[in-house]
Amino acid sequence: MPDNSSRSDPTAVAQPIGRSPRMISSRELFGDDKLLIIRHDKDDYRLQVTATGKLILTK
Repeated sequence: MPDNSSRSDPTAVAQPIGRSPRMISSRELFGDDKLLIIRHDKDDYRLQVTATGKLILTK
């Protein structure tokens, strides 16, 4: 029986068969900065590093 668990998971991301998702180090993204603005379609999102080293993504 096929595993259909990802169909009910709204956070699941489809990947082509045999292909891993691209991985980028947060150090490559941020450099010496603590804040990035990511434009997705027409919306801007803020990705920031907290004082404790965690990441927060907000719209």
